[in-house]
Amino acid sequence: MQRRTLLAAMGASALAGGLMPRAGLAAAPLDVVATTGMIADLATRVGGDLVSVRGLMGPGVDPHSYRQTRTDIVAMTKADLVLWHGLYLEAQMEEFFHKLESRGNVLAVADALPRDLLLSHPDYADKFDPHVWMVPEIWAQVVPVVREALAGVLPGQEAALEANAEALEADIAQLDTYARDVLATVPEQSRVLVTAHDAFSYFGRAYGFEVLGIQGISTESEAGLNRIGELVDVLVEREVAAVFGESSVSDRNIRALIEGAAARGHEVRIGGELFSDAMGQPDSYEGTYIGMIDHNVTVIASALGGTAPGRGMNGKLSAGI
Repeated sequence: MQRRTLLAAMGASALAGGLMPRAGLAAAPLDVVATTGMIADLATRVGGDLVSVRGLMGPGVDPHSYRQTRTDIVAMTKADLVLWHGLYLEAQMEEFFHKLESRGNVLAVADALPRDLLLSHPDYADKFDPHVWMVPEIWAQVVPVVREALAGVLPGQEAALEANAEALEADIAQLDTYARDVLATVPEQSRVLVTAHDAFSYFGRAYGFEVLGIQGISTESEAGLNRIGELVDVLVEREVAAVFGESSVSDRNIRALIEGAAARGHEVRIGGELFSDAMGQPDSYEGTYIGMIDHNVTVIASALGGTAPGRGMNGKLSAGI
């Protein structure tokens, strides 16, 4: 509760720095633009019928390399509220957002997280790993920040926003419990998660997995032959049975790993495709934050020797695992 109060205060402080209430009590929903699907889903859940949310980056879109289009610029300039992630996730758009801050209601939601929760960025001394949504317990702490942002632009709607936020927090808490229970069934010697890029470090810290990404935190980094060779050695020596692709990253390097291991006489399969920087298809369960993480947890546990329900936490996954 103390942490939630702290985050609410941080959100309120951010609002005081520039966000302004929408004039009047317009009947139309608040026009919100969010960069990633994860933020858009959170804003939709908290805002409910009070908001109309547009996410800029759909399924399969890589936020590290995304650049705003002319349509995006128009949408963000006209929006009542713009929510972006921060922590250098939208690296190509940061300059634009800082300029936009002087003209409208703009907030980097993950920048409000306490620094002691964050992992340092190996490539930039003054920056952090942005992939905080991979752990529900951490992502839940962004909920009050968004709630405060919406309340600052929608005066008089605090009670409705609070009720929606509490319902979302309960769902995220259930997801966190499911993740911990299911991932604990993976044998300790099998807790090696090899993925297309290094998006799962928070996941590894939270659930006790060694995480090895072919590319670095940003997908802009290139995976050299030395890195592929090093990971092939790991696969062979530790008898890793499965590696994982990502929906927003090419599987070229993953297949190079599999071929390299095969040349050494070790068979490795693709354990499944994970959602890393983008969610699933719109209007699908995996196109929500809860569904995205449910999918990841269920796929990882099943592929690495653990026990997980075939259709996930609530039996809602689109395809059986």
